[in-house]
Amino acid sequence: MDESTFQEYEDEIQALEEEIRLLTEQYEEIRQESTFLSDEEILQSIKSLQRETQGETKGHESLSDLVAELESLEKDLSFLAEFTGFHFTSHSKKTVEKTQDRTVQRYRLSGRCHSLSFQLEFQLLEMPNNEKVSAVVSDLSIVMDSLEDSNVSKFVSSTEEHGDLLTFFRSISTYAEWFEHRKRTFLHFKTKYPDIVTLPEGVLGDFLILRSPKASGFELMIVWKIHLDEEGTTTPVLDLLPKVPKQVVEQRVAPGESLPGCFRSLLRLLGIEAAIENLITVLGSGH
Repeated sequence: MDESTFQEYEDEIQALEEEIRLLTEQYEEIRQESTFLSDEEILQSIKSLQRETQGETKGHESLSDLVAELESLEKDLSFLAEFTGFHFTSHSKKTVEKTQDRTVQRYRLSGRCHSLSFQLEFQLLEMPNNEKVSAVVSDLSIVMDSLEDSNVSKFVSSTEEHGDLLTFFRSISTYAEWFEHRKRTFLHFKTKYPDIVTLPEGVLGDFLILRSPKASGFELMIVWKIHLDEEGTTTPVLDLLPKVPKQVVEQRVAPGESLPGCFRSLLRLLGIEAAIENLITVLGSGH
């Protein structure tokens, strides 16, 4: 996905969030006023709000048009969630300070990107600037299930320090996509070659083991790490670790010595899936 396409989706998401924010503020104003108003006054306020809404949506002929547009917006939002992998499960906003010159709000978000869950809490300072609003993120706190990975932990710490939400969402999206890709690949080979492929840590682990059905004791471990640096760049790192039977070593025959180098060459030439498939084919044939 190129930068312009990503920016278009971000602009659309921001527009939807702005609509939600305005409706929420209107609802909160009526709710707070209702404590001190009579039933008749509340009805008058609701009718007044309806007239304002109808004036703002004068292009719509009926309520059914508004419902159709809402359904369309929901479909767009669902598409964006499916396209990016992000699904938000909870959201809250609290106004900490609001003056003519500035607005400070506290946000809490929970959700997941594919199978990786996260929780965010941050403060947003908004200030008018030549008919535009500049926003500054501060006090960013991120909680993720994958923080046992030292690389992810360092990335999260760096993101919290710089308050860079955009980099967080972009980087976690790419990281989660690789995470899902590895899981699907492991499951595919385990299902296709159950007698050769084993997953000691399951599909969520970072390695699989290949056992030759014809050469007892000969094993190959394919290690697949997903590296995320502090700048948010995701890189898949694969390597091959052979286990050579004792009798082969005693005979001074070491067929496994060149295997890691050959595997890395296959990765460059064929890609991850084809390289693993080629290795399994050779191992299964007993050559």
